[in-house]
Amino acid sequence: MLKPKQMSRAVIVGHKNILEETVDALHKANLFHIEDFNEDGSDLKIGKPFEKGSEVSKRLVKIRSIASLLGVKDVAVAKQNPATVCSQLDSCLDTLDQELEVLVENKHALEAELKDIGSSKKEILPFTNLGLDLELYRGYENLVVFAGHVKENVEPDIARITSSYELFYDQKSGAIVLFVVREKAPQIAEVLAGTSFRESKIPDMTGSPSSLLVDLENREADISKKIQAIDTEIEALKLKYSDLILASNEVLSIEIEKAEAPLRIATTESSFIIDGWLPTDQYAELERTVNAATNGRAFVSSQEITKPDIKKVPIEYDNPKIVSPLQEIMNLYGRPTYKELDPSALIFITFPLLYGMILGDIGYALILLIGALIIKKVVSTDAVKPLMNILIYCQISTLFFGILYGEFLGFPLASYHGEHGIEPGLIPGFETLELFVSPFAAGEMIGFPLHRTHLVMTFIVATVFVGLIHLNLGYVVGFINEKRKHGISAAIFEKGSWIVVELGILLAVLGYLDMLPIIIGAIVFLVGVAMLVKGEGVKGPVELPSLLSNSLSYTRIIAVGLSSIYIASTVNLIAFEMMWQPGSPIGVMTIFAIVVFLFGHALNTALSIIAPGLHALRLQYVEFFGKFYEGGGRKYDPFGYIRKYTEEK
Repeated sequence: MLKPKQMSRAVIVGHKNILEETVDALHKANLFHIEDFNEDGSDLKIGKPFEKGSEVSKRLVKIRSIASLLGVKDVAVAKQNPATVCSQLDSCLDTLDQELEVLVENKHALEAELKDIGSSKKEILPFTNLGLDLELYRGYENLVVFAGHVKENVEPDIARITSSYELFYDQKSGAIVLFVVREKAPQIAEVLAGTSFRESKIPDMTGSPSSLLVDLENREADISKKIQAIDTEIEALKLKYSDLILASNEVLSIEIEKAEAPLRIATTESSFIIDGWLPTDQYAELERTVNAATNGRAFVSSQEITKPDIKKVPIEYDNPKIVSPLQEIMNLYGRPTYKELDPSALIFITFPLLYGMILGDIGYALILLIGALIIKKVVSTDAVKPLMNILIYCQISTLFFGILYGEFLGFPLASYHGEHGIEPGLIPGFETLELFVSPFAAGEMIGFPLHRTHLVMTFIVATVFVGLIHLNLGYVVGFINEKRKHGISAAIFEKGSWIVVELGILLAVLGYLDMLPIIIGAIVFLVGVAMLVKGEGVKGPVELPSLLSNSLSYTRIIAVGLSSIYIASTVNLIAFEMMWQPGSPIGVMTIFAIVVFLFGHALNTALSIIAPGLHALRLQYVEFFGKFYEGGGRKYDPFGYIRKYTEEK
């Protein structure tokens, strides 16, 4: 569970005339990770795609184009027989393509016409209230026509130049049309240029602008109806052929993947060599599969994994089902390398634990738990399901800490006897049980439930201890990793040295408290530093202060938790003060109070996913992983396809 699956390297060799059968068998088995061949100047060459590849590729492009035009999306449908799908596709692909092409072309033509009508309407609109037909705006020898918009009255300026003019003005839109004698046109143009005049294009049409506008609007409505009718026909095609398109896309994708497989394989004039990886426990199945498909004419041989091969080994997780959702968190960071421990099982415990310690509220835990269960039920995609499982794990942890802290939506469940008297809790008669005085802060009483707002210093120290435990777990894992990679000596000096340094600090603290001679702690500390220098060189002592900063980083557990409490408490305070103003009747303010309460807690619920999630993730990635994890492993990607829409019988 803490290690990736053990992998084996295998080479399959055979004559070229059985290559297609071999590829088919490997694809169906979906267990062999093919190592892409790169030509290296030897006699081996990259293979050529199978003959059917070109035709399959054309059909795949066509079916994907149709899917795009119809807007077909991936949805769960009943699985179909691939042979039936192919026969249906043969009979209807061209017909469907032609039918859809006609519809789409007609739609595009209508949309283009609609766009032209829109432009014409914009041109005509300024002239609709001026009362002149459009043919009157052109064709004069001695008159010049100015058409446009103004923001102010320009007639006095025009009148000072000439009395031989005719002005039409629409006060509502600011549109004007000015007719002036030609010899005065330059002066008039100069005057208009000095105003806010903005010239408009005179439409190249005849007739009344108002009538033309009505005709265009009627035409626009008619075209919109035609476009709607085409959309209806396209939607009908989508409903009729969606299942076939999804299944066909899958069948053709599989065929093209197989047809192009030789591009990844080394070949000679008469033979082929397929190099790759698979989990060791599936090696026998690979042999059976290849032998059955080729009647024993292809040979499978296991290859020794050399030291340079270690970096290339593809990684497959080997975790139980309950841990597997946490692999998504690992994938965000990077898979482990072959010689590293897989920390998925560790973060299966530590990530929800830290998340729950930060949030720790029964109310938010129940809201998010129910939400995650509903989403998981409704949206069962491969991408969403593991994330919802992680959220469920985190909410179970939050529920536990919520009970420990005695908090519900920011309300304390139990009453508390503090310096300022009794603070009532949400549950009548439930009083905080006092146990003992905190050893970390005078005046702070440890009890049940744990009131975080009254135990701040205690929680700060406690979270630092949590951090030290988490960090040392990282050093232990790092010790094992180093031992696996470079031997026991490297493990002791590079990772064990940190533990010795910490032990020295602990003994020194005990010495400071007169519990033993302080010199013992000093000697152990110096031994640890010497080991660190031996293991990591100068870098080791330089990074010693990071031990303190890494530990203090865990105080964010209490800091972020308190921020959530204070937000929730503020929402509660505002809502309840609005709801029960002394002397005011229950009415509008009550509704506002409920809105504030719901909105405030909805916002805090959203923050309850983001803030604890990000900070818990940071503690994993930065503090914990930094002590042992390198990552960067390649994903095990077997040659094959997991069918969603088809099923071979």
